[in-house]
Amino acid sequence: MNGGNGMKEITIDPFIHVRMVKSFEYDPKGKNISFISDFTGLPQVWELDREDRWPAQTSFTLKGITFIKYIASTSDLIIGMDVDGDEKEQLYLLKEGGEKIALTNSPEHIHLFGDSSPDGKWIAWSSNRRSQHSLDVYIQNLETLEIRLVFAADGTYLVEKWFPDGKSLLVKKANSPLDHDLGVFSLLTEKMDWITAHKGEASYKDIHFNKDGDHIYLLTNQDREFFGLAFIHIASKQLTWLEQGEWDIEDLVLNKDKNKLAFSMNEGGISKGYLVDLVQSKLYTWDTPMGVISNLRFTPDQQKVGFVLNGPTHPSDIWEVELNTLQAKRLTYISRAPILEEKLIEPEIISFPSFDQRPIPAFYYKPNHRDEGSPLVVYIHGGPESQTRAVYSPFLQYFLTQGYAVAAPNIRGSTGYGKTYTHLDDGRKRMDALKDVIYLVEWLKKTGEINPEKVAIVGGSYGGFIVLAAISHYPNLWAAGIDIVGMSSLRTFLQTTSPWRKKLREAEYGTIEKDGDYFDQIDPLNHADNIAAPLMVIHGVNDPRVSIQESEQIVRKLMNRDHPVTFIRIEEEGHTMVKLKNKINSYSMMAEFLEKYLGSN
Repeated sequence: MNGGNGMKEITIDPFIHVRMVKSFEYDPKGKNISFISDFTGLPQVWELDREDRWPAQTSFTLKGITFIKYIASTSDLIIGMDVDGDEKEQLYLLKEGGEKIALTNSPEHIHLFGDSSPDGKWIAWSSNRRSQHSLDVYIQNLETLEIRLVFAADGTYLVEKWFPDGKSLLVKKANSPLDHDLGVFSLLTEKMDWITAHKGEASYKDIHFNKDGDHIYLLTNQDREFFGLAFIHIASKQLTWLEQGEWDIEDLVLNKDKNKLAFSMNEGGISKGYLVDLVQSKLYTWDTPMGVISNLRFTPDQQKVGFVLNGPTHPSDIWEVELNTLQAKRLTYISRAPILEEKLIEPEIISFPSFDQRPIPAFYYKPNHRDEGSPLVVYIHGGPESQTRAVYSPFLQYFLTQGYAVAAPNIRGSTGYGKTYTHLDDGRKRMDALKDVIYLVEWLKKTGEINPEKVAIVGGSYGGFIVLAAISHYPNLWAAGIDIVGMSSLRTFLQTTSPWRKKLREAEYGTIEKDGDYFDQIDPLNHADNIAAPLMVIHGVNDPRVSIQESEQIVRKLMNRDHPVTFIRIEEEGHTMVKLKNKINSYSMMAEFLEKYLGSN
């Protein structure tokens, strides 16, 4: 497509080929930084020596690396891998010299890493080995590889931290994705002492011990709309607030001397970095380009704070801020792509009134060049307890070069705007979230900036459900739809999702027993005959969250009535696309599909 400026536009390929830093860790012993990047087309561990300009690959696995964590006071790493997106994560020890030792060896189960003991001899993790429906707590000796089940109960139990004295574990019980309890589990007495008695719903995350090990610093929204910074005195179970605001605080980290904290503030999907001096009770901030700050880490010498910055015009790389000057500087250039640098576009934050006059926030990207009335792509995030953030997206940025406008709303049910907002779509209020999408399109039509005949909707996971709901319940609005790993029926989704996730999802959607009649009323599968827009469906065969049957059943219905539907069934992928070759293939087909149905202005 020629975007109206007389120049041949570049293809989607360079946008997809941008390499990203996924997460990083400082080597506790010194100058090296380990990080995950898909530089080779598959996420692997890389190491940057500050004195070398170029990073070196240190893991060479056939499967993608899912996370890395240094073992306390060593240069050895724990790494996670699953099989082609099946999320049955296995744990490995990656020794300083590059030797890889398998730790968990149970590919039919999931293993969620918790922490390593202060002496570096043990690790703690959670697994569903005992029961498919529960996650229990295990510890493992790194020398003998012996595994011990230390705490078992029905429910989801995750290890947050190993106590500094090595004798207890701080455990989080997830009652629902948004409601937790924290407990102290004694490895000596094998007793659990719950320390966060609360009414209503509360989340706890990013937990760090103070110097004496008798307090924990953490982020929580206990009795509040937003996550604030607090500490809990463990013996008395008393919670004290340190910092509260009208946005969520995220990604809390504590330095080695336990006298400084760093965190970021999520201001409508855009991050601002903060530093807390605990001795002087002072709060400082630093400037970064528009984007999301994550993975905050103090350097071992405590002179800097490192973080991953991912922004619409600054794809994911490691940055550092000097604590003396509060100047932030980019450290790695993994994502550098000179061909794109002038082309990337930042969004503006807009707000539009929905059916109940509630203001709904959205990111709105306007293309650089457009004639009157741009085609519009509406992008819906997954979750639904999630949020569209100001990050680099290869396909959204590519759409902009094609002259499309892009609107990415945070419809009701999204996180980031307070607890109340997150629950506005629960259970039988599901279709209120869909109405937000419809009101966004109608609102944008009134601006005169978009072409009302050329509106497409794209979304993944829960966003895919909203795509299917939109084109089946409001069939005349859409020129095209793209559903990526979406649910076509909440009833069949709850029947087929991984057993340990089912209860957590029922907290959001309701249960088949109580709400099956409502699911039947709204499920896109039951309204497939109404669909008028051409549809593309993309799904990974190994998806443990949303079974590929969700896509197969709606595709089958549409094919039976000769409706234009394209089905991309991806072998060796799960809920999220990991392999570069699959991203290139899928995103290229998405681009061609939208070009066909949205076309030139």
